[in-house]
Amino acid sequence: MQISENQKGDLGIFGEAVLWSLFPIITILSYASFNPITSLAWSTLFATVFFGLAMVVRGKAGEIFNSKIYGQIIIATFFIGWMFYGFYFWGLKYTNADNASIIALMELFFAYLFFIVWKKQEFSAKHTLGAILMLLGALIILFPKHGLHFQSGDWLVLLASACGPIGNYYQQKIRKEVSSETLLFLRSLCTFPFFFLLAYILKAETSFSVVEKSLGFLFLNGFIVLGLSKIFWMEGIHRISVTRADALTSITPLFTLFFAYFILHQSPTIWQLSALVPLGFGLVLLTQN
Repeated sequence: MQISENQKGDLGIFGEAVLWSLFPIITILSYASFNPITSLAWSTLFATVFFGLAMVVRGKAGEIFNSKIYGQIIIATFFIGWMFYGFYFWGLKYTNADNASIIALMELFFAYLFFIVWKKQEFSAKHTLGAILMLLGALIILFPKHGLHFQSGDWLVLLASACGPIGNYYQQKIRKEVSSETLLFLRSLCTFPFFFLLAYILKAETSFSVVEKSLGFLFLNGFIVLGLSKIFWMEGIHRISVTRADALTSITPLFTLFFAYFILHQSPTIWQLSALVPLGFGLVLLTQN
């Protein structure tokens, strides 16, 4: 049976959700040794290497000379590379992972405002209901553990969520001109020096001797979480709307629970497992064309 472009997009986003669900686990493990900005700087450097290798292997290196995309790359880098990742990692220093995960779901709301309300993109009633059910399922998983006790870092995570849809709008436009590997290589190439400079300004230690003990976690963060998962994301939003993609990624906390059980030995509650019901129905509605 032939797979449609929409189905390929859904599969790409689903793959991204699975890999991105490892982000809080790997990040928490790496934070044991150094500052969050150090983790982000080195992880982004490893991601740049990954995208560069993927670009060369696929024979796409010549695309970096396409001057038509440079202006849009700068805008995408600003909103995704600098603002989204910067605010999110910075926010994690002043809030807990539960709060950050809940507030990050607001990206779906901002995507709805940007793409549906402002850009007038079509989004059916069936898909809207599916998005609401996915959001409900994610909240059921995340909220009951500790409740939402607002902290200063939550504002930073909220700002990150507002930046995501704007950056993804420009990434969609760039993807029509070049491959995902080229787009992400150029974006990461413009991103990691910024965070090393920021770490220097904030007097955060970034030397290899400091990160050596957590090199494995940084490698995984760079190659898998910030690397391969973002290729899946770009291929996904190249085929489906960002609003639908953001709704589908609401399943990410479910996979985080799964990996946390096996890696951190944290058992989910019955309440959290009940989230399978709205998540399942929401997934069915969203993936229907």
